[in-house]
Amino acid sequence: MAGQGPAPPMSVEQIVHQAEKFEYNPLVPFRHWSRSAGTLLKEADIYESEGNDQQAYLLLFRHARLVLDNLPTHPEARSGGNESTLHQLRKDVLRNFTRLETLKPRINKRYDRYQWILKERSQAKTVNDRSVLLSPGRSENATDKRGYSRLPSDPALSNGHPETLTAGENRDLAVQLAHKEIRRRATARKATRQAGISEEEEHERRTAGLWGDWEEALTKNDQSIDQELLSKQMHNVRLQVDSTKDDVPGHASSQDLPESNRAYYRYPSVPQQTSYDRSALQMSAPRTNSDTLGELATPTLKPPLRPPKDLGLSIDSHSLPFRQDKEHIPRIQSPDQSSTSNPAQQDRQPTTFTFKPSAYLENGTPLRTIFLPPDLRHRFLSMALSNTRANLETCGILCGTLISNALFISKLVIPEQESTSDTCETINESDLFDYVDGEDLMVLGWIHTHPTQTCFMSSRDLHTHCGYQVMMPESIAIVCAPSKGDWGVFRLTDPPGMKSVLNCTQSGLFHPHAESNIYTDALRPGHVYEARGLEFDVVDLRPAS
Repeated sequence: MAGQGPAPPMSVEQIVHQAEKFEYNPLVPFRHWSRSAGTLLKEADIYESEGNDQQAYLLLFRHARLVLDNLPTHPEARSGGNESTLHQLRKDVLRNFTRLETLKPRINKRYDRYQWILKERSQAKTVNDRSVLLSPGRSENATDKRGYSRLPSDPALSNGHPETLTAGENRDLAVQLAHKEIRRRATARKATRQAGISEEEEHERRTAGLWGDWEEALTKNDQSIDQELLSKQMHNVRLQVDSTKDDVPGHASSQDLPESNRAYYRYPSVPQQTSYDRSALQMSAPRTNSDTLGELATPTLKPPLRPPKDLGLSIDSHSLPFRQDKEHIPRIQSPDQSSTSNPAQQDRQPTTFTFKPSAYLENGTPLRTIFLPPDLRHRFLSMALSNTRANLETCGILCGTLISNALFISKLVIPEQESTSDTCETINESDLFDYVDGEDLMVLGWIHTHPTQTCFMSSRDLHTHCGYQVMMPESIAIVCAPSKGDWGVFRLTDPPGMKSVLNCTQSGLFHPHAESNIYTDALRPGHVYEARGLEFDVVDLRPAS
């Protein structure tokens, strides 16, 4: 299906108004909000690299609002190591103020041009209407000559901005795009680490701007963070856009929070792995086996020189090597994918189009598409087989990345864990995020088994998943019931599911909730699409038994 033009461009004032529309709830543990802040920056980096200035500005502004206005008032802000975490988050905000000021004129220029085109269209329509009244017999072609009908149908599209595509009807394109872009990012990340850049500098460069433009985007500042200066800068940004600030629902001070309301659950985690083999993503330069080529073994733009005839070398010894890394064949391919693939689509870049939201929350918030490898659950069940036979649950983490406004699950991580017949607790939770950040991944949800029970979301599952969905509304929970041959993909409703779970003070393993529609299917229908041929890696971090 052909794409259509995107929504009209927004002004900075409108973007700020949208950025401030998020629900902050201090009952959510501080560690999840700090992870949400990190996720916002990752998404902003990707949107900016793809030329989506509007969404990048929205996410950067929302990040600043969360860090400067909300997190300092969190009940856990001064406990444990949260003070140092908050200090680092403030440093990120300070660096991002420069990015906000860089994006602002570009957004205003596009919005002003759109307004100008609307004005020209309105004037042309007025002249045309007058002409019709004066000359009723004029043909429609005359209207065309006046220029009105030749005005672009979508100003954003006429300015070279991406067309929008329906995810469900463009799965093959999505798979091709994911394979190409994920490999490109992995290669860039590997080259950066081989250059000897420290993890701290890598974090600073990532939050300072684009991955491929670090040297220009990063402005080093060793001065101490002045909280008053940050607040003033944030206030000035709001004054410049002259927007009306809405009160954030659920914002409460720490004094208003009863101690009983602070229920905690342990969430799936992944210990850090340093020996993970990513050799499949490495690109090596081709080399010749001929001894007579000598210094010409280094790849050049020109073909190697032809050797003298008397050397007796075969033609095959000088033929170009097979470039197997150039055209990567997916591990799993749809039967009709090779026959229906459009060659023109293979060269498309993330900046040339964007996937439309495929579903909406109950409150109207759009949900980006999640592309799920169909074979992922089968691989997971095979790895969980020994636990399933022993009537023990198994859990895994769904990780991936953002490309063209869609989310792609590209890695299944099996963490070290302790299990019972009804629960699965991971070990070393903090190591999960070290691993995710090290691989530049985003947590998109989790998967677990019900060895003997049916496919449903238990009360414990609901509380566990709430932590994921706070970090990202699109997060999903996959439940597999192998004994019943059933499985499902779920999310909490919002409302009433999210609010009900967040405000629940019950701590039992199984307890009822008042709402009947507390969660819903995310696959049939929903924002999750299975995409045949979508590659994924499996990382098993459980100790060898």
